[in-house]
Amino acid sequence: MLGKISKKIGITKTEIKILLFILSVFVLGFAYKTFFIRTDEVQFKVYDYTEEDEKFYGVKTNSISNDSVNSKLDLNDFKNEVLDFDSKNFKEYTKKVTPKEKSINLNTASVSELINLPGIGEKTAQRIIDYRKQIKKFTNVNQLLNVSGIGDSKLNKIKKFVYLN
Repeated sequence: MLGKISKKIGITKTEIKILLFILSVFVLGFAYKTFFIRTDEVQFKVYDYTEEDEKFYGVKTNSISNDSVNSKLDLNDFKNEVLDFDSKNFKEYTKKVTPKEKSINLNTASVSELINLPGIGEKTAQRIIDYRKQIKKFTNVNQLLNVSGIGDSKLNKIKKFVYLN
């Protein structure tokens, strides 16, 4: 019988046996779940985290009233300690303003002007000025390639914003 079925379907006898085994396991599993597992008795676990909370806050809540706990433990202190940000760093942060095209003269620009160029930070701006002092004056924009930290891609980004006088 399996030989006739395998010829009609186009699969081997072994493959048919495997399919029948998988199908029988599925039917048995479905029958077991349906008839033998009771779903009406679901038990929920309730966890009590008060002991762990006491360890975190360092006090026993059952021996101290809630008012004294609040007076001894200021939760804002914990938040400030965890989120210890130095707010002056945020106040000093200024967003770069992209300059207009051909608006920065390489031979007279200061560090603060050069910082506004895309990809140029404070150190690279200082290196540009140091290199300018070394060569006396820029004669070609491509001389920026001699500055450490400036490559072809960075030069292509800043070329349109600088000019020589």
